[in-house]
Amino acid sequence: MNQGYSIYPQVFGRSDIACVLEALSDEGLERTRAGARRALTVPAVQRLAADSRLLDIARPFVGPAPIPFRATLFDKSPSANWLVAWHQDTALPLCDKFDDAEWGPWSTKAGVMHAHAPAWALETIVALRVSLDDSTATNGPLKVLPDSHRDGVFSDEQIAQLSRQKRSVDCVAPLGAVVAMRPLIVHASSKSTDHRPRRVLHIEYAATLSLGNQIELADG
Repeated sequence: MNQGYSIYPQVFGRSDIACVLEALSDEGLERTRAGARRALTVPAVQRLAADSRLLDIARPFVGPAPIPFRATLFDKSPSANWLVAWHQDTALPLCDKFDDAEWGPWSTKAGVMHAHAPAWALETIVALRVSLDDSTATNGPLKVLPDSHRDGVFSDEQIAQLSRQKRSVDCVAPLGAVVAMRPLIVHASSKSTDHRPRRVLHIEYAATLSLGNQIELADG
């Protein structure tokens, strides 16, 4: 993943994905227009996050014992056809609020405190995006700017400039595939132009929940 992202095809079979989708439809997750936070509260998602196939993908990036600490369901469909502008994923869920100039601003999402994190913390994390549907060029796939994860946290102006200068890549991934990405890679998602849904479980892993100085990652 030298460019900040990788695509792993055929990691899970249709039966694996069907079990997860059934569990997500039955659980009382608090939904937003874009999907649902705190999906790790669903036992089927916990089992998926701990599956050896995902842990094997995560190990080269975070070490021998990856810990899943946050899972988010993204659910794009004709009735919820949202877009996401170019950005980096810089907010982390934390157990307690603290006073440190490197961290912040702070917010609360789904009852959990979050703070925008410094680059050194974000560089220790990898996100694995499990495709619950076929992701195609026309149903609003993840788009990334390769190599944009290497230079830390950017300002909005820097991100806008990068998006004009660098060629983007569509991360087209069929059902059961996994896209690995670094939080600092600049990425976006367009609106879908067809009727097919695009559901993704975005699961984040770290080597440890303790980031030092009593800074602890929470279940986000």
